[in-house]
Amino acid sequence: MASRPPKPPLPPPAERKLSRLALLWRFARAYPLQLSAALAALCVAALTTLAIPQGLKTVVDNGFARGSDPTDIAPFFVGFLGLVLLLGLATAVRFFFVSWIGERVVADLRTAVQRHLVTLDPVFFEENRPAEIASRITSDTAIIEQVVGTSASLALRNTVMGIGGIGYMFWVSPRLTLMMLLVIPLTIVPIFVLGRKVREISRTSQDRVADMGTMVSEVLGAIRIVQAFTQEGREAKRFGAAVESSFDTAKRRIRLRAVMTALVITLVFGAITLVLWQGALDVISGRLSGGAIAAFVFAAAIVAGAFGTLTEVYGDFMRAAGASGRMEELLAARPLIRAPADPVALPASRGELELVDVHFHYPSKPDAPALNGFTLKVAPGETVAVVGPSGAGKSTLFQLVQRFYDPEAGELRIDGVAYRDADPHQIRERIAVVPQETVIFATSALENIRYGRPEATEAEVWAAAEAAHADGFLKDLPEGIHSFLGESGTRLSGGQRQRVAIARAILRNAPILLLDEATSALDAESEQLVQEALDGLMKQRTTLVIAHRLATVRDADRIVVLDKGRIVAEGTHDSLMAGGGLYARLARLQFDQLAA
Repeated sequence: MASRPPKPPLPPPAERKLSRLALLWRFARAYPLQLSAALAALCVAALTTLAIPQGLKTVVDNGFARGSDPTDIAPFFVGFLGLVLLLGLATAVRFFFVSWIGERVVADLRTAVQRHLVTLDPVFFEENRPAEIASRITSDTAIIEQVVGTSASLALRNTVMGIGGIGYMFWVSPRLTLMMLLVIPLTIVPIFVLGRKVREISRTSQDRVADMGTMVSEVLGAIRIVQAFTQEGREAKRFGAAVESSFDTAKRRIRLRAVMTALVITLVFGAITLVLWQGALDVISGRLSGGAIAAFVFAAAIVAGAFGTLTEVYGDFMRAAGASGRMEELLAARPLIRAPADPVALPASRGELELVDVHFHYPSKPDAPALNGFTLKVAPGETVAVVGPSGAGKSTLFQLVQRFYDPEAGELRIDGVAYRDADPHQIRERIAVVPQETVIFATSALENIRYGRPEATEAEVWAAAEAAHADGFLKDLPEGIHSFLGESGTRLSGGQRQRVAIARAILRNAPILLLDEATSALDAESEQLVQEALDGLMKQRTTLVIAHRLATVRDADRIVVLDKGRIVAEGTHDSLMAGGGLYARLARLQFDQLAA
């Protein structure tokens, strides 16, 4: 038997050669005009900030000199005020464009991740919890938004001001500047040593937050079960433990960042104090003017503030690197089921299905065959019922027919074309399905039914609802077919939800119909009405029916009996009853229960 190709593993963070933050640049560079405007405003703001010390020097040396005429000093103060106004304007422009880019990049990233996720096959979601993925798209992108919209700008601006400030300080007093620069290596070491640990802890912290989001989603989604079993206290304790775990991780990150900040600030401002001491001696000796030392101190404060901010920003960048890496992992995942490079076009649909010697194991159960040597041909327009005990392989058959998985061996064909040679999207366009677990989206009844064919008119939606005998209760809703159905259809009963799902399949009008216990949630009266609608629908289509209640498949053209992934019998209801075996035993058990 051919072996399943292994799922390509996601590369671990430590093995990434390309910076995680490069992912964000890929999205940001799509907006060159906004980037240019933000960069220009940032440079103007940074250069204006650097000009303020010189303006301060001019004001002090000329505006505070004894005997100066008040009219003569006015230009110095007006010029200084002009610098301040320019700084305010440039900062506002920078804030607008940088914030815009941050919001835009996060929006595009969320869209790209979601668009990619819906192309992945079920194997991915068996190994990755959807609630955790949702947390990544929300909480992790919020961290990224902070960096792109704020921290990146601060980093660039403070880098420019730090370098420019050092240059200005050299121009004022090379000797004092060299004294200042002696401490810079001492500030860089803790930034990188502690920063690496901050990044590791930040990723763990984000994982803990994702766990909390998963837990909240799971518990609230099953709130009726939680309350029915009076487990509110237990769930509160479980969530509280998760919160404390997240808090403990956050404390470690905060402690490291606090230590890193304290070291840098102590070293930088300690150096400033020593330089001020030497500067005071230079003023006393006449080597520097009062304005020059004031400008030097102001520039030194700018440089110190710039390096202090860079330590904070570096921590943010490490958090963003972790978040970006988690996003990149999602984008790096590749579906196992995808169209070949040159897919074969499907012919005009006849609705023919064929499975030949199919062998299949679920990735999570490699030692338990779900289908084992399964062969079945369904003729166009034929109705085939698939019955058997739980775990026999009935649902697996539907999964393979919809090409959510490929078998390890054997072949599936639709209208004569091998599944592996066709585009999965084209295959699924020819199939309508009513699942056993009804899926209702948190939107209106109209949009839920229209999901079967998005371009359908409202009149066509009503026609499908009538065919599924769903029009009666839909008309009674507060806003009719436009009524919001609630999360997972909570405003409808189980039978009503199933009729909406049937209407969706009817509207799709596909040549192949898959019915997985399509009437299981209906009462006897509704079941009869819906069964009549389905009977009319099935006459014109190839239909595969999974049924546990055998009374619903008596009239099928053929009944296939599955057990342990193999076909153990097939025929009509009467021939299978006459032949004895598994089907006859199951049927007698059910009919005896009904009679009782």
